[in-house]
Amino acid sequence: MTLDARVRGHDLNFELTETAGRLELTAHHHPAYRPIWADWTGAGMQSRIAGGKKQLLARAVGLRKNPGLRVLDGTAGLGRDGFLLAFLGARVTMAERNSSVAALLRDAHRRALLDPAAAEAAARIEIVEADGRTLCGPGSPSRFDVVYLDPMYPDRGKTALAGRELQILRELTGGDPDADDLLASAHARQRVVVKRPVKAPPLAGRAPSLALTGTQARFDIYLA
Repeated sequence: MTLDARVRGHDLNFELTETAGRLELTAHHHPAYRPIWADWTGAGMQSRIAGGKKQLLARAVGLRKNPGLRVLDGTAGLGRDGFLLAFLGARVTMAERNSSVAALLRDAHRRALLDPAAAEAAARIEIVEADGRTLCGPGSPSRFDVVYLDPMYPDRGKTALAGRELQILRELTGGDPDADDLLASAHARQRVVVKRPVKAPPLAGRAPSLALTGTQARFDIYLA
């Protein structure tokens, strides 16, 4: 399936294809770029899983004390953070509003369910093609203990510094220009967690209740 788009006056040409048993997204307007796909079972994910519940994401969400939390990953992207949380015991709903990215997520979920090492975690995952705000807004039932948000940081014109995968996703989706609204609408029983670059200001300028800072990312925590 070919997907054409136009951003900042540039013609963009994306294509979803099934290759070697997986769904891939190719950005034909970047001929030097390899296709991207959602991978929950590769070496990179295994390395993250090995970090266990001591790593910052698990601590920020609260999995160390309550592994069975219901978590909404409101900006699922390619699903790596959500899968990690599910592997560590959470029940995760991944919300992704871009239909092509959602297709990549569903394909990763299908493959994970067939992998003996990943199937148990994958069984705790639900994928919903929707704007996360519709699932956790103030008018919706409080289904989730935690809402996790990882909005794309705005492009500052330094695309050479961004990973190619992030660049492709930003071009495909237009980024998350309404990220401030995502935080304003997020309601959870226990907390809302926002992943940010270490030196970035808090989302929407809203100071968190507390924050956990690592070498590459910061997790701002808003307690209910």
